[in-house]
Amino acid sequence: MNFPSKIVIGSDHAGVEYKTVIKQYLEKNKVEVIDVGTHSTDSCDYPDYAHAAAKEIENATVDFGILICGSANGVAITANKHQQIRAALCWQNEIAVLARQHNNANMICLPARFVTIDEAQEMVHTFLTTDFEGGRHQKRVEKI
Repeated sequence: MNFPSKIVIGSDHAGVEYKTVIKQYLEKNKVEVIDVGTHSTDSCDYPDYAHAAAKEIENATVDFGILICGSANGVAITANKHQQIRAALCWQNEIAVLARQHNNANMICLPARFVTIDEAQEMVHTFLTTDFEGGRHQKRVEKI
């Protein structure tokens, strides 16, 4: 699988540096990136950005999203409140693989305080280029 042509990205203040680097990496690889913020390291509320990103998927503007906060728990919990979202908290590349292959996740949530920027970028690459396996996993996803 190649990169999708368009994705959404959002973060709170703890993830803004990672968001900037990941956005530049994706744009260099010809991916259009909808950046829903934040654009500052000033303290802010992660739900604002997680909801905005999830709505882009719900509205079929994009198929995939990236969310970043300190632990990634807050953005994952928030995004998963949306009916069409399957947001996966990833802290290792193998988790990013399985989130796509087995769970058909459409958002990756990255913990900026617990992974390096290089690890985060690797997980984004893996997440966006790994296909859902379907098969026995499809019926499980349908039960979500």
